[in-house]
Amino acid sequence: MTFDAIGISGSGLTLHRKWLDAVADNMANANTATSTDGDAFQQRYVIARADGAGQGAYVAGAEFGDPEGRMVFEPNHPLADDAGYVRYPDIDLSAQMGQLIMAQRGYQANAAVVDRAKATYEAALQIGRN
Repeated sequence: MTFDAIGISGSGLTLHRKWLDAVADNMANANTATSTDGDAFQQRYVIARADGAGQGAYVAGAEFGDPEGRMVFEPNHPLADDAGYVRYPDIDLSAQMGQLIMAQRGYQANAAVVDRAKATYEAALQIGRN
């Protein structure tokens, strides 16, 4: 039981770390400009799936945002086209902050389960020694 809890929470830690990585990458590239003839940075969404045996969760893949992004009129930007437009990713920073908080809380919860399971295992070993 204790080892199951550690394994399940370990998979949750991995999943939430990858989610945090994706959100951090999205936020870091929210203002990345590209020329209009290229694709905008595509935000990444982590797809999570439950293990079929009930032994945790895993990253099943990723979905990506719209490569079209949004066009912004900035005629003085070095990447601006002849009409003065630059392409930016279509990333909502407030939504990304919400995702960041959820992923962080999930990571913290899984870490707490690992700590408690470890303490339980150590207590059981101590009882066995006495």
